[in-house]
Amino acid sequence: MKLDQGLIQVYTGNGKGKTTAALGLAFRAVGRGLKVVMIQFMKGGGPYGEHAAAARLAPDLTIIQTGRPGWVNRENPDPEDVRLARAALDTARETMSSGGYDLVILDEVNGAVSFGLLTVEEVLEFMAAKPAQVELVLTGRNVDERVIAAADLVTEMREIKHYYRAGVPARVGIEK
Repeated sequence: MKLDQGLIQVYTGNGKGKTTAALGLAFRAVGRGLKVVMIQFMKGGGPYGEHAAAARLAPDLTIIQTGRPGWVNRENPDPEDVRLARAALDTARETMSSGGYDLVILDEVNGAVSFGLLTVEEVLEFMAAKPAQVELVLTGRNVDERVIAAADLVTEMREIKHYYRAGVPARVGIEK
């Protein structure tokens, strides 16, 4: 199966569920015979549960993890974090233009822009280069208004209540 028309979706907001929503879409796409790749920006830690699931669904679902373990310094990003984000975007360009994938997910790319690792112009250029039959999903907080304007669908996850605030740490199988 191939898509008749690929669109651009953005999942953003301060609430939990952006990556999870993208993975849900990936799961649905794989179920219909589509090939999916997720390139994760700023997620060098792990392994996360989605990596184990992707290994079970390979070669239909591929996750490419990029970045260093730990947090990126938002006020003063390390040059290595910038280099890794740019390399991830280069990988995403090559992957998207390869013709081998129907759904391309750039997980946390909006955060990479917000942290100064990529420019919004680079992401807009990437979006404009999307082949007609490829679905593109961009996730992450603090999405730039220009990315919103260029997208076909934008969903905002809004935190109303979160158990982290009550001291519950990230749990294996749920958050990681």
